[in-house]
Amino acid sequence: MIAASKRRKKQRMTEGAIQTILFLCAALSVITTIGIVGVLLFETWGFFQEVSIIDFLTDTQWTPLFVDKHFGIMSLLAGTCLIALIAMCVALPLGIMSAIYLNEYAPSRVRETIKPIIEVLAGIPTVVYGYFALLFVTPLLQSFIPNLSGFNALAPGIVMGIMILPMVSSLSEDAMHSVPDSLKEGAYALGATRFQVATSVVVPAALSGIMSAAVLAVSRAIGETMIVSIAAGQQPRLTMNPLVPLETITAFIVQVSLGDTPTGTIEYKTIFAAGMTLFIFTLVLNLFSQWLKERYREEY
Repeated sequence: MIAASKRRKKQRMTEGAIQTILFLCAALSVITTIGIVGVLLFETWGFFQEVSIIDFLTDTQWTPLFVDKHFGIMSLLAGTCLIALIAMCVALPLGIMSAIYLNEYAPSRVRETIKPIIEVLAGIPTVVYGYFALLFVTPLLQSFIPNLSGFNALAPGIVMGIMILPMVSSLSEDAMHSVPDSLKEGAYALGATRFQVATSVVVPAALSGIMSAAVLAVSRAIGETMIVSIAAGQQPRLTMNPLVPLETITAFIVQVSLGDTPTGTIEYKTIFAAGMTLFIFTLVLNLFSQWLKERYREEY
């Protein structure tokens, strides 16, 4: 009895230690997030002590490093949204079509081969994608579009779409794969073709997962840094023309963070204001993704 009591006590102590370790691991991410948000809020508050938030949101020029300083974030937002839009125009149709093929048409052996190959694209370093956009895609596009600038939004947008393609394809395919076979078998019993089953049954049933994948891919595209820093240029301008150089929020943060800007100056604080804008933007997108998932989720 004494030995059994000691053994149970030892087991309880071991379980308690494991529980504590697991709790600390879970709390670490929360503490890190709180720390990041705290730093952003503190530095952003200091920035808005010197710059009007109205000018920040309405001014059409962004020249914090010039003598004539302007702090209009709209020019950076325009470049960020334009490149993300181009990326989604590439990733969304290709990703959904590849997911439909893998789920409905591809034999199991082909599916097990192709899906990991597509997912390898997500493992390529983004700096490689950046130089691929600058040194290969841009010259290729210039052969068709003579007035395309050497730095532009089109090439990095296309390459970014290729980079986030695995996210759209994999998550959409997983959502389609979870659709019950009974729905598809019922459609086949009514005389539907495989294409009709895929587009009229499987895709609507998996719509919540597909839309969540799309929103998450947009968040990934908005937060991308190296591709736009290398291939998009560093000229903030309020335009939707993809043929000219642009600058995104992340590219500006990289530009200022190189070490030439003194710490504590208004120029230095702009990276935190821009980072807070990007943080709020991606947070809203992620919350929207969660809402879409709950709103359109089907339970079978």
